[in-house]
Parts: sequence; C-alpha cells; structure tokens
Amino acid sequence: MASGATDMEPSKSVTKMAEAFLEKAEAGQLVIGVVGLGYVGLPLAEAYARQNTRVIGYDISEKRAEQLNNGHSGMLHIDDSRVQSMLDAKLFKATAKAEDLKDADAILIAVPTPLDIHHQPDLSYVVDTCKILSQNLRRGQLIVLESTTYPGTTDEVMKPELEKSGLKAGIDFALAYSPEREDPGNPDFETATIPKVVGADSADGRLMAQAAYNIIVETVMVSNTRTAEATKLVENIYRWINIAAVNEMKMIFEKIDIDIWEVIDAAKTKPFGFHAFYPGPGVGGHCIRIDPYYLSYKAREYGLSTQFIELAGEINTNMPRHIIGRLLQELSRREKKALAASKILLCGLAYKKDIDDMRESPSLELIQLLKEQGADVSFYDPMIAEVPETREHIELAGMKSITWNEANLREFDAAVIATAHSRVNYKELCENVPLILDTRNATKDNFEEFKSKIVKA
Repeated sequence: MASGATDMEPSKSVTKMAEAFLEKAEAGQLVIGVVGLGYVGLPLAEAYARQNTRVIGYDISEKRAEQLNNGHSGMLHIDDSRVQSMLDAKLFKATAKAEDLKDADAILIAVPTPLDIHHQPDLSYVVDTCKILSQNLRRGQLIVLESTTYPGTTDEVMKPELEKSGLKAGIDFALAYSPEREDPGNPDFETATIPKVVGADSADGRLMAQAAYNIIVETVMVSNTRTAEATKLVENIYRWINIAAVNEMKMIFEKIDIDIWEVIDAAKTKPFGFHAFYPGPGVGGHCIRIDPYYLSYKAREYGLSTQFIELAGEINTNMPRHIIGRLLQELSRREKKALAASKILLCGLAYKKDIDDMRESPSLELIQLLKEQGADVSFYDPMIAEVPETREHIELAGMKSITWNEANLREFDAAVIATAHSRVNYKELCENVPLILDTRNATKDNFEEFKSKIVKA
C-alpha cells in the first residue's frame, strides 16, 4: 500500500456498501478495472499491478486488447517488458468485453475528452462509456472519472447515465472524480509518485475512492467532485497562461535582438518568485490545449467570460502562423527563395520531446500551413514513423517520416525544429541544411558553430 494510505477501519456511520469495499481494500483483495488503455490508462493499470492488485483493462478496440495481451504496449516510451511483467504475474488482462468489468470493485475511466470543430467540449467518449457501464453495473462498485472535463460533469453527465441501470449513486454504487496527472516521457515522475487529487459527493464515495487510490499513491482529498474537476483545470490553465506570456515576450525580444532562452536561463537563477516556462511553436498535448476551453464553456453557463484565458489562447494558437511567417521572411532574406518553391523539413511531430504522443501537436498545423503556402513538406520524427488519422488533419494521414541521412538532408532548403527529441543529431542537421528555424533551442550546443544558419524562432 502506498505511503499515503490511512487507517481504513470503517466507522459506525459507514454504510454496508462502503464497509464491504473498505474491508476488501484492507485485505488487499480489490480488483481494479481501467477503461481506456492509452497514455493514462496503461500506466495506471501498471501502478496497481506493481502493488500486487489484479487489474481488468477494458478498451473498445479488440485489436488494442489483443496487442496488450500479447505483451506489446503500443507506445515507444513504455517498454513492452513492462506489459509482459504484468501478464507474467497474472495481475493484468485486457479485454474488449464490457461484461468482464462486473468483476471489478473499482472502475477508473481514462477516455478522451476532446474539443469539437467549434472548440466545444466533446464528452461523447465519457457518455458512451457510461452507457456501456450502466448495462454492466453491479451494486457496491466504485466508478471514477479521470479524464479532463469541466466542473459538474461527474454529477450532471455521468450520474444520470449510470443511474439508467436502475441503481442509485451514493446508495447502490459510489461515484468520484480524480484527475489524471500523467506526464508521458518524464523520467522524474510516474503515476505512483504524483499525489492524486480525489473528490466525491458523498462520505462513502470519498472513503471508497481514497481506499482505492491509496493502494498506489498518496491521495489529496477534496470535498466534492466539482472541486476535483476544477483542480485539473487550474493546473493546466496556469501553464497555458504562462506559456502564452513567454511566447509573447519571445516575439517582442525577437524584434530587439534579445535571445529569450538566455533571458529565461538568467531569470531562473532567482531562487524565489519565478518559475521557468519556455516558448515554442504552439501548445500541444491533450490536457493543456483542451482545459482552457472547458472552463470557458462552463463559465458561459453562468454568464461569465474568461477574457484572460481567451487572450492567452489567442497568443498560443497563433504561434504556428508566426513560425511560418518567420520562415517565409528568412527564406526570402537569406536564400532568396519563396516558400512555395522550397523543400521544408519539419523536425518533430510529437507535441513534446522523446515520446510518440502527437495529440493536439502544433506540428500538424505547421505542416498544414506549409502545404497551404505551396511548400514541399516532409517530416522526420524518430518516435513516429507515420501520421495516423486525426480528427482535425485527416488529409495528413499516411504521411511517412523521411529516412535520416546526409543525402536526404541536403535536399531541403530549410528545416523547422518543432520538437527537441534527444535522438536527433542536430549537428548533422546544421551541417547539411542551409537554414534552420529552431523553435525549441534544440541547437544550443551547436549554435556558435552554425549561427549563420540558425534562427531562433
């Protein structure tokens, strides 16, 4: 049991449902169900398996379930051996059969919550999951949503759908919310080392959810689901706004010939009152790109506006166009070429370094904008061999990463570094491409040698 575990001895006021759940938790006999086996769900399942807790992983894709049951993670930053270890211990089974979840005592939901084409919350995956669960719900189970959403989702959207089963939340089953805090590829933190915020709207729900999560991690209990839902939004909107601020400063400093990266390195030596955020070609990742719009959506329900958040969004979402503008300018000035007559290499498709996650990646928009300008665009990413089908850029599906060699690199007029993967040989890139637009300071170790070629954008 994790270090944050508390005494689970049931009090006299605890219902029989909660008492039975707490007794199983204390005995180490809980079975955990995880719905959605992607970047959040799979590490969550692994955290429980490491604590000798049986996990039933559910995914609507039979292909995904089969892949995991054959010991393949399907994600480059999660080694297959980690999945195989769970299978060998007989603590994990993936399934596409929803009825298998009846055997789970707690069901943790980690499904996508994207935006639609109008930047409105799309809760269809959550609703569809609840419909499936309502057909298989049994008394005594705990249901927890982990997906990013707006305050009120657990109570207003999930609860009515689950209660179509004929069972009542707080009486027949417990309902809670605990926002995921995964940071794929971060070597310093994992599921079991990041404190878990947990909220429920009933005393029993809080006790049951705390008992379930205390198996793997320290819990931070809040009073209700709305508070827990809001916590996730605050965490990521904080980042959204600060990234916008540094992106805006970067554009100002460009005009007066000041290196924003050097400024940030100097500023972060202050031991208090400053936290370093870095500029880039836009903001990617499922949560940070989504959360501001979820809060704006909910604020409008109460007749409120989110002016500060929306201003940050205007800056962040305009960054890909700013980068293309700089590229056009530098090609014309340095190479005497138009963008429409140029071969451009985009380095990095993932939204952050050293992972294969390209959800909401600004690189996709960069490719689209370059194509609209008539450029001949290719990409290289050591983590992503081919562009999968995405909601907003279907036309890019099937586009393949180039083979990295000097001959291929020499074909390009310019390269745009959008993701600073550690596996990329940036010196070789600088040696063979005449113009490098570096949005991530990836060429910092080679800048003095190739500064005539490098533009920090």
